[in-house]
Amino acid sequence: MELNNAINDLRAFIRENFKVPADDSDFNDDVHLFDYGYIDSFGAVELTTFVQSHFGVTVKDSDLISYPLNTIRQIAEFIVKREKGEI
Repeated sequence: MELNNAINDLRAFIRENFKVPADDSDFNDDVHLFDYGYIDSFGAVELTTFVQSHFGVTVKDSDLISYPLNTIRQIAEFIVKREKGEI
């Protein structure tokens, strides 16, 4: 998986499932999804399920502590590295 493809898929999923308006100027690949209120704890479960099913990678509880997974870019980088076996 290419990083840009992962970013695009994540962005589209988050926009659609968490009702992010197209004209939201704060929403970008580096915004903290939780601090800015785009995703809450229930949404985190939904996002994790999407990542695992769509990208075919496992997200362990320890990953949530060991790796910053707060932005679209961070999550996409995690996906790419996990697919490559780097983490």
